[in-house]
Amino acid sequence: MTSNGASSTTNGTQVRSGTLVPTNNVTTLAGTTVRARIDPALTVDDVVKQLCINLKIKESPANFALRDETDELVTNDNLRKKIRGKVNLKLVNAPSREAREIAIKLSQKNERNLRLTLFTLQKFIRVWSLYFSTFTLPKRTTSQEEQFAQEFIDHNGLQELVSVIYESNGNTLAYALTAMQNLMELDYGWATLDEEFIFKIVQILSSPTSLINVCRPATAILKKLVEADPLNAPGSLVASSSRNPPPTLPGSVYRYGFIVVFAQMRKEEKLLETVVNRLGSADTAMAQYSDSWWEEFIDELERLNVRKAVIRLMSLHIMEDLTSCILDFQANIVRVTYRKKTTLVDPEVETSHAAALAYIWASSRLNEETDEQGGLLKWRKLGFETENMVQEFSEVGVLGLDCLLVLEQLSRSTERKCSIAKASNEVVELLSEHWAIFAPGYSTSTAFQPFFLDFYKVHCLATRFFLRMWTESGAATEDFTRVSALVRSQPHVRIKVALRSENVRPWHEVEHDFNEQEYCEVRDRQMKELELEDDLLSKIPVRNLRSKLYKESYEFVRQQRIQCLLQGAWFVNALPQSSPREPARRPGRPWRFMRLDTGLKYLHYVDSAVKFPVRSGLEDLPERIDVSMISEIATGTCAPPPNVLRDENGLPPTSPLIPSPLSFSLLSAHEGSLADQIAPDQSRWADWTDGLNMLRRDGGHVASKETASFVQALTEIGLKIKLLDLSGEKVEIPSGLVAGPPPTNTDFFFSDLL
Repeated sequence: MTSNGASSTTNGTQVRSGTLVPTNNVTTLAGTTVRARIDPALTVDDVVKQLCINLKIKESPANFALRDETDELVTNDNLRKKIRGKVNLKLVNAPSREAREIAIKLSQKNERNLRLTLFTLQKFIRVWSLYFSTFTLPKRTTSQEEQFAQEFIDHNGLQELVSVIYESNGNTLAYALTAMQNLMELDYGWATLDEEFIFKIVQILSSPTSLINVCRPATAILKKLVEADPLNAPGSLVASSSRNPPPTLPGSVYRYGFIVVFAQMRKEEKLLETVVNRLGSADTAMAQYSDSWWEEFIDELERLNVRKAVIRLMSLHIMEDLTSCILDFQANIVRVTYRKKTTLVDPEVETSHAAALAYIWASSRLNEETDEQGGLLKWRKLGFETENMVQEFSEVGVLGLDCLLVLEQLSRSTERKCSIAKASNEVVELLSEHWAIFAPGYSTSTAFQPFFLDFYKVHCLATRFFLRMWTESGAATEDFTRVSALVRSQPHVRIKVALRSENVRPWHEVEHDFNEQEYCEVRDRQMKELELEDDLLSKIPVRNLRSKLYKESYEFVRQQRIQCLLQGAWFVNALPQSSPREPARRPGRPWRFMRLDTGLKYLHYVDSAVKFPVRSGLEDLPERIDVSMISEIATGTCAPPPNVLRDENGLPPTSPLIPSPLSFSLLSAHEGSLADQIAPDQSRWADWTDGLNMLRRDGGHVASKETASFVQALTEIGLKIKLLDLSGEKVEIPSGLVAGPPPTNTDFFFSDLL
């Protein structure tokens, strides 16, 4: 390497500087810029050593490092890229020295320099934590990034940073919290954070005066603590019959989890209420739960009416940047609803279930009696078939218990009373089928569903419609199946049509359809349906089969989408909406090829001036993005660069000033946008946006109607194929199966079927 006209010997060859072309400009600590030719075969340590010699710097080269103009550290992995790109470099203090100096400055608590020190710290830690999550270091290798983190911790940097968080406010607090958030991206070094610190973060979030730039890193810190559960520790998933969490290793950061965090959240009663109130001002809330306090946490969110706040956001067209977040929330509510539906009602074990049933019975104003056989006659008065509540709610679980309405039916004779409990449970099943509440993580809605978030309100409306149809048809107890089929036909025609466009249809129109429809009209509509469709599809075994096939279809489409990611594809490097518009010129490398690795952990890519045949494997793809860093896949977010798509017949014409409908951005919670791309066609866009969403740990949500329709079509085709044999041979499918009484003793065995 040569600089300032000096000569050097490389590989034993004497080279005159006058015949060499400099590769990079290097700015020294003194502010002097020199032109240097850097040999790409050298390591970064050798380059720094040569610079120190040529610049006559007397200090040890180990005290220095190289960065580019964006402060990205130059490493052996990216040195060649910097040389090829002729990137301007800076000779700066080594990370270990910077860490020591920053830790010392934090301890001095100098108000004049504190904010600048924190700003530098949060910026540098962001770079280093990003490096850790992107590259795997060889064993027994101590990189400069590792030295920085270790030096910062060894010099009491973490404790000093915590002290600043306790004592500061405003932008200074925001910088300190962001630095802590970035530091916690490392999987070591912050295991000493205690419950007092967690409570301090909770207090910051619960304060109505906390600014958004303070609340966002504070929320991210709590989220990171929740994720640092012992069960999530590397190597914790070992075969064991114990239900206790694995023991925490000394020094491991995996010692917190939801239980630890929520214990501190409970101390601050206004926390959740304050967070929910911020939803209306474009801020976001974090909600993760575990088995221990799941019910209490969800009940608290319901009490605060979080759903109503999100429905309000759905109606604000200016909140387009929150679309992905709202769909994620909607998908999480599907998980919550499914969990309630599959949680058994057991009043003998759960006091909350017993209290709910007691309230329902008190509201009915009925009295317990004795039947003709001398048994208790209580719940059968409300329309249940037995007195066993575990069995009666076995299909709808706690969701059915929450939805149960006790309406006045006492004025009618016993044989004319509607089985109100059965009607309520039937409506729960009907709505669950419509909104595809089949399993956690299987949500294919691509539009807002405000009516789904008002599940209990829709249930109430549909149940009242059931009772009205019962009354107007003069039904008796044995007519329950007939009225159920009648009500099922109504949502099939009315509610399904309404809910397919529920993101734009007002609620009062749905109310009108249910409240004003007369029995004769509904019956006539049902008869027309029966001419076209057998009522076979409405029977419980067939509905259960549909649920099973839906999950299989979703998983099939998920695997297909991931295969598309494994094959890879070309995209256009797009311009985010927020980027400034420059005079029209063709960018140097407008094309990007991306491919997912077989481990499903990294997106490897290469930027190029032109498309070229990419070999299989990852040899042609030097750069990569850590999939675990992708927190959101936003769509319709960026525009094509000038003069790139004009000559591409395969790409839709778009204005450089308008976001492309085929664009998407990979967003990180901490790093902003990791990639901004435009797909060549609608199919490729659906494959990648939905594939990446399905790849996320939380399942994400389906963004394209194409994927949603594939899942629905596969489900319907599979169902019809399964039913071909039954319909051909006229096999009768019962509406339900009643389990017989249990054996009176154990004097039996299971025979081998031949």
